Amino acid sequence: MRLWLSLLLGFTLLPLAAANSAQAQDGAVYAVSYIDAVPASRAAVAAALQKLAVASRKDDGNLRYEILQRGAPANQFAIVSIWKDQKAYDAHMAAAHTKDFREKQKPQLISLVDDRVHSGMEIGAADAKVPAGAVFVVTHVDVPPPKKDECIAALKTLVADSRKEGGVVRFEVFQQSSRPNHFTVVEIWKNQKAYDDHIVSAQNKKFRDTLTPMTGALYDERLYKAI
Repeated sequence: MRLWLSLLLGFTLLPLAAANSAQAQDGAVYAVSYIDAVPASRAAVAAALQKLAVASRKDDGNLRYEILQRGAPANQFAIVSIWKDQKAYDAHMAAAHTKDFREKQKPQLISLVDDRVHSGMEIGAADAKVPAGAVFVVTHVDVPPPKKDECIAALKTLVADSRKEGGVVRFEVFQQSSRPNHFTVVEIWKNQKAYDDHIVSAQNKKFRDTLTPMTGALYDERLYKAI
């Protein structure tokens, strides 16, 4: 009797497991890559990144490809991209223009390109228009694994509240695939004032008060502009 019930339960859960696996395989890939250039080479690296973006936006399965330059230090860059699925992302990473950029720019970089691959947790509208002078914010958030669900709840509340602010253009959260207790928050604000108003808002202060006791590292918030 127990054996029969075990087999029945196994057959019942098998389609669900297959569906979840298929969903994971077919889901979009959200990639954030960090590039630290030699300070004297930042202009050359910026130009090479812009050239890379032109080619990468033509890759099959690309849904978004943004090149960001940090305000200070200005030799730090980030690529925020979205791909239709893992196959599209893998093809992009194997593409000649991707390899060419990494090989030619390697002497101009302080370290290897730091690629972080994610799934989407809280994703905004794809057609959000980014105004000139917008402030991009990329924040890495990580907590010890037992605190993961608490962090997710806090992030979801922050997203819901922040999207109600007048100066927000986009507010999203990606969850790192290899380490699901690590997250990347990507925000766009209309201008510096909109960002300044947000960081002193009640909802942001509440989030930071909630996160600080459980965080696994310093709150790594970086401001960029699109190039």
